[in-house]
Amino acid sequence: MSETLAAVTGNIGTLGYGLAAIGPGIGVGYIFGNGVQAIARQPEAAGLIRQNMLLGFAVVEALALIGFVVPFILPTS
Repeated sequence: MSETLAAVTGNIGTLGYGLAAIGPGIGVGYIFGNGVQAIARQPEAAGLIRQNMLLGFAVVEALALIGFVVPFILPTS
């Protein structure tokens, strides 16, 4: 019984990371899509827009990495 429970716990952690990766994936798409649109509308502000795009990308990817690490550090019962 305990072997089956351990296998289910591992699969749930994998499923949890898969679901946790959806949000950052959508966020990265919004960030770069809107950033490219903003640069196309106002090319003289490209440097500032690019800087803010990369900062937003770093924050969103940090959330994805947290979602990757959490299933490994949570105790399995």
